Amino acid sequence: MKLSLLSVLLGLGMGLPQVYGLAKPAQLAAAARKFPRNFVAGCVLMLLATAWFVWNVNGEPIADFSAFKPYMVGGFAAVGVLSCLFVRDFLAVRGLAVLLLLLGKLMVDTGRPHLGESPFVLVIQAWAYVLVVAGIWFTVTPWKLRDLIGWSTATEARTRFLSGLRLAFATFVLILGLTVFRTM
Repeated sequence: MKLSLLSVLLGLGMGLPQVYGLAKPAQLAAAARKFPRNFVAGCVLMLLATAWFVWNVNGEPIADFSAFKPYMVGGFAAVGVLSCLFVRDFLAVRGLAVLLLLLGKLMVDTGRPHLGESPFVLVIQAWAYVLVVAGIWFTVTPWKLRDLIGWSTATEARTRFLSGLRLAFATFVLILGLTVFRTM
């Protein structure tokens, strides 16, 4: 994937919910507070994360483990599916955490070849590492995301303010994708 396309997708993906948060902060807050224990969202996110992870493992040239690769892929797929059945508590947070880790990997892998071309690539790289740390943190302590959502949506003013900050960052990333990263 090109860095420009990734930046545009990241900017749009992060920015669109923030527009909703600015327009209807109470509705966004209510939906966000339900997210950590939303079982349907958890299954969707966990299965999506499992498919993405299995796809990554399947595409890796693991010479030392090539004989075991089919078993590894099957085992990882089974863990993802069985998590939906047996790890229901904060499943949405755990699925999101795995997606954050995978997204961080994609961002680092996409940006790494362009590190010498523009210092703005470091924005994507630093954001990727923030996502990885968040993914690790929320995997280990999923209730912290619930608490963070509760704090960030405590008032409509706070919800609007934080949505505005996130929208500004998303717009910056989108502009980078359309301008600075255009040829990358």
